[in-house]
Amino acid sequence: MVTEQTQKPDTVRLQRISKAFWESAALMSAVDLDVFTAIARGHNTIEKLARAIDIEAVNAERLLTVLTAMELIERSNDEFTNTADVDRFLVSDKPTYAGPWMLFGKPRWNSWGQLTEHLKVRAEDQRRLGMYDDTFTVERAREYHAATYSIGMGAARRFHRQVDLTGRSKIIDLGGGSGCYCIVAAQKYPDIKAEVLDLPPVVVVTTEYIAQNGVSDAVTASACDFTRDPLPADADVAIMASNLPQYSRPIIAEVVKRVHDALLPGGEFHLIGEMLNADGVGPIAPALWGLSEALSHSTGLAHSTTDCVGYFEDAGFSDITINEFIPETLTRVTGFKR
Repeated sequence: MVTEQTQKPDTVRLQRISKAFWESAALMSAVDLDVFTAIARGHNTIEKLARAIDIEAVNAERLLTVLTAMELIERSNDEFTNTADVDRFLVSDKPTYAGPWMLFGKPRWNSWGQLTEHLKVRAEDQRRLGMYDDTFTVERAREYHAATYSIGMGAARRFHRQVDLTGRSKIIDLGGGSGCYCIVAAQKYPDIKAEVLDLPPVVVVTTEYIAQNGVSDAVTASACDFTRDPLPADADVAIMASNLPQYSRPIIAEVVKRVHDALLPGGEFHLIGEMLNADGVGPIAPALWGLSEALSHSTGLAHSTTDCVGYFEDAGFSDITINEFIPETLTRVTGFKR
């Protein structure tokens, strides 16, 4: 029998959400201290870990207890081991290491604490390009992409496993940052050319990553505000990835139209972004990325797959498809120019 007590809501879920930043802090500190690397190297008890990362044993115990409860590590008697995803992505000497990406949000920690004040900013004080204002320097771009490069290369490899660009001649990557999608394309397709379009401070950093990967003969980087500046007219592939929530609906609609008009006939456009479901209800990751734009007083927000398909249809694209890219996080909308 269902009793009144079982029907009565409690505060457990609300309390968990209100303290979610505690979990974030624990993960970030573990990355900062290189806890997971230490565990992988055999420093897998409280005492061994404390010595390896130079903290008191009681603090090692506190942290390991939480990481275990978060299911980031597993405990067997007095020994700890990393879970599979942690072992792959948070052990610092592995090529798949994504620690900098886990720390990506840490510089904005205080801004999230002032979210209420940011949400009160009026439309006239919002910035069209959000964080990319006059204070966005080469050094800031270098720090930004040091955090995003490893995860970006993983996404680029995933894209090129999903999409066959055999026979294509040139890619343009809008807001391509460190150039990952173009770098991987050049490594996979010897005859393809690619051009990363980004703001002047970013292009300096893009060029460094292109050279680092030995693809300077195939990949170039050009200063371009793709929301306003002319786009190259010699490409048959366009990519825009992981910057969708930074822009408002009118801006994205205009960008998609401008890409359509710039592409060669038969060309294809892949918009990869943090998209909400068709009904606009979740997932949480794209919703949070949209909310984060309030911190930089941007006009951007979370777009749904319905929104994005509409942008493609209005621009004149055909054969439009919605493709899961990274579950609950990124979606790829693709269209072709007749």
